[in-house]
Amino acid sequence: MKISHQWLTSLVDVPGDDVPAPHTIAQILTGAGLEVEGVHPVGHEVRSILVGEIRGKSPHPKADKLTVVELFDGTAVLQVVCGASNLPPIGGKVAFAPVGAVLPGGLQIGARELRGVASQGMICSETELEIGGDDSGILILPPDWPAGARLVDMVPGIEDAIIEIGVTPNRPDALGHLGVARDVATKLGGTLRPPAAPAPAGAIDPSLVTIAAPDRCGRYFGYVLEDISVGPSPLWLRVRLHRLGLRAISNVVDVTNYVLMELGHPLHAFDRDRLAEGRVVVRMAGDEEPMTTLDGKTIRLSTHDLVIADAKEPQALAGVMGGAHSAVSGGTKDLLLEAAWFNPQGIRATARRHGYATDSSYRFERGVDHGAGLERAALRALA
Repeated sequence: MKISHQWLTSLVDVPGDDVPAPHTIAQILTGAGLEVEGVHPVGHEVRSILVGEIRGKSPHPKADKLTVVELFDGTAVLQVVCGASNLPPIGGKVAFAPVGAVLPGGLQIGARELRGVASQGMICSETELEIGGDDSGILILPPDWPAGARLVDMVPGIEDAIIEIGVTPNRPDALGHLGVARDVATKLGGTLRPPAAPAPAGAIDPSLVTIAAPDRCGRYFGYVLEDISVGPSPLWLRVRLHRLGLRAISNVVDVTNYVLMELGHPLHAFDRDRLAEGRVVVRMAGDEEPMTTLDGKTIRLSTHDLVIADAKEPQALAGVMGGAHSAVSGGTKDLLLEAAWFNPQGIRATARRHGYATDSSYRFERGVDHGAGLERAALRALA
């Protein structure tokens, strides 16, 4: 389990407000019975990256795929040659490495000529900065960020330390940052600061969820969110997921993964418009009933498998993996958000039967909180 020092300490109020250093946290966790496998500082090389403002741009005179950019770094307007196709319009903000900066991996930025045109620095992608996995173009920053600001000051989670812990089967609470923060707060005599999770307004619709296998699914919350807009998550959230080894996909999917890592409880979001009758049935699968999972694999189900179905067919292998048919996409408008408790033995058997080992099954197999923790996870995601 990877734990972000920055994220962890944001969940604890310590006496004197002195944030313990990563290695101090590691010692505390060792004293609490958690095996610390390593502490890895990250993001130090990104300290010199600035917010740059596009002041002008023109085609390179000798290269069709290059653009000559006039970039304001907070102090002066510099000329930078860029090969990205997604440069923002005039006034847009980008991640800028000035001359003298050293990128992760050791690349030193110097003044140079590209096809006869001087370039004073480099406009960077998130992969070049090792803060994300999107290598399709340069990193576009929010337009209201001030030119010349350091990127690490605008996104504190960029500079961090990742603490790797080994979690024994009897500590499923340590599979989320809040559970680990509870140990830290106890050892330091501090106060745990759980994330806000306000209850939503609106009436409960009992027809939305049918639990036809109560021995395998003790609780199931289904929430409908209407007229949503699917798009990229904000940079701070994408960075937090990346630091823990998760790929940012979309705001909807990223929220479920964020809550998974924060509270240790798996969630799943369905495209409700792709659910027959817009509802779900938690039931046992039919013998040899087919389902295509999110990874594109078509599997034949067993009567021992628990599924989340719509009114017609399976849409998810409960607690293990979602289905391809009802997956959230760029055109999704209405969601059904799932938060549930599934029988650990059943999840373990299903995951092994079909050869899956997912973040979701790993936690359900060990037993997640079926009480207040389940409710908190659902409300946190909704918030």
